[in-house]
Amino acid sequence: MKQYIVDAFTDRLFSGNPAAVCVADSFPNDDIMQSIAAENNLSETAFVVKNGEIYRLRWFTPKGEIDFCGHATLAAAFVLFSFYEKDSRYMTFDTAKGRFQVSRRGVLIEMDFPAYGLEHVEITDRMIDALGAIPIAAYRDRDIMFVLRDEDEVRGLQPYLELLSQLDCACVAVTAKGSGYDCVSRVFAPRYGIAEDPVTGSTHCMIAPYWCRRLGKDSITAFQASKRTGVINCTISGDMVKVSGKAVLFSVSDIMV
Repeated sequence: MKQYIVDAFTDRLFSGNPAAVCVADSFPNDDIMQSIAAENNLSETAFVVKNGEIYRLRWFTPKGEIDFCGHATLAAAFVLFSFYEKDSRYMTFDTAKGRFQVSRRGVLIEMDFPAYGLEHVEITDRMIDALGAIPIAAYRDRDIMFVLRDEDEVRGLQPYLELLSQLDCACVAVTAKGSGYDCVSRVFAPRYGIAEDPVTGSTHCMIAPYWCRRLGKDSITAFQASKRTGVINCTISGDMVKVSGKAVLFSVSDIMV
C-alpha cells in the first residue's frame, strides 16, 4: 500500500494542513487503518480504494474514524490526479457523507460539498468558559461556530481545550471578518485528539454560508489563522459549497501491512 503525505490548502511545503493518503486495492481492517492513523499522528489519514469509475474514501483521526474531512479529500484528489488519473479532469468519491464530485481547475482542486446548517444557539456560560472569550453569536451543525468581534480576537484566542472537548460537537470554529481576506477563522477538535486543526475544509461548509450571507457575496476567500496557515476558496451554489485549494506533495512511502 502506497502512502503519500500532502500539505493541503497551500502551495508551500510545511504550511497548510498535512494529510496522509493511503491508496490500496481494498480497505485494510478497521483496526489496521486506525493504527496507521495513530502512527501518522496527523489530523487525518485518508484511505482510498478504486471501485469501478469511482473511489471509495474513508478518513481516520488519531483517535477514530470520522464521517467527513475536507483537507484530506483535497489531499486524496491531489494524489489521484497526480499519479493515478493524470488525464482526468473529474472524479467521484463515495463516502460516509454521500458522493462528492471533485474537479481539477488549473492549479486548483475544487470539491462540491453539502452546506452545513446555521442553527442559531444560545451562548452559555460553559461556552464562554471554554473559549476564554465572549462571542457575539453561535451556530450549530456537526460543528459549533462562534463569531468573534474582530480578526485580532480570533488570532489571539487561547481556549481551554479540556472544556472545548466537552462541547457537543465534532469541531469548534471561531471566525471574524478579515482584513486581507473575507474572513479569518481557527478550528479546534480536541475531542478527536486535534488541539488545533491547521486548515479545515469541512468546517468551511459552515463558515462560508455564514460569511457569504453576511457579506452579500456568492464567493469568498477565507484564511485559517493557525500556526501553519491556509487559504480556502469557497463558492455557494444552492445547498452546496464549492471548496477549492492547492496542495503540494511532501513524501511517498510504502506501508507493509
